[in-house]
Amino acid sequence: MASGVTVSDECINDFRDLKLKHNHKYIIYSLSDDLRNIVTVKTSSEPEYERFLGDLPENECRWAVYDFEFTKDGARRNKICFVSWSPDYAKIKQKMVFASSRDALRRSLDGVAVEIQGTDYSEVAYETVLGKVSSTTR
Repeated sequence: MASGVTVSDECINDFRDLKLKHNHKYIIYSLSDDLRNIVTVKTSSEPEYERFLGDLPENECRWAVYDFEFTKDGARRNKICFVSWSPDYAKIKQKMVFASSRDALRRSLDGVAVEIQGTDYSEVAYETVLGKVSSTTR
């Protein structure tokens, strides 16, 4: 189900900066106040994963892209993760609009390796994400 929202150019440009220039460690996206556009809420070069988790609100939906770095078989690797954050305490209407708008954003972000859906912090915890990115890496 499509909601008819559009993805702002800023969202795409920020993603390209993360992917190609490594200017950002993560980007957080949301809907504009009028619910017509997907916009960038925050970009950060902060390397601490816990800081990223702190930027996900307890009671509001968000999308995020995180450049996840890890070591596997002695080699440093990274995977770009797309996070759909829909916490249990978010309003039902917001959850519905976010769910129906997700694909518009996801389709515009070419190069995402792993998708993560979280309704509470345990589902987006470092160890949980590490397990998912490790299982997709050869």
